[in-house]
Amino acid sequence: MARKRPRHGPYPEPDRGEDAAPVVVPCWLCGRPTGKTIVWHHPVPKSRGGRDVVPMHPICQQTLMANFTNSELQRHGTDVEALLLHPDVRKFVDWVANKDPDFTATTAKKRK
Repeated sequence: MARKRPRHGPYPEPDRGEDAAPVVVPCWLCGRPTGKTIVWHHPVPKSRGGRDVVPMHPICQQTLMANFTNSELQRHGTDVEALLLHPDVRKFVDWVANKDPDFTATTAKKRK
């Protein structure tokens, strides 16, 4: 059976044509368009049986990891509105709303 992709080297770029614009994907948490770096986040952690992935900014994913444990994400992970009810997450999303899609900054440490 023939290989669909080469064994070594990068994957070939899909042929999008000359006029095709890059697809802009919104962040799952904040709703802003994603930039050059997209993190594919598991709303329900893989260790807790999660399989689905959603696109996020790296800074948005870091904020979720700093504010929620895996068991909390297992319970509320797929409900964005429930996550936004957390005061620290709501404050972060309001703060990052007007930032550039590729904006990065240090986030708070994980609470104990």
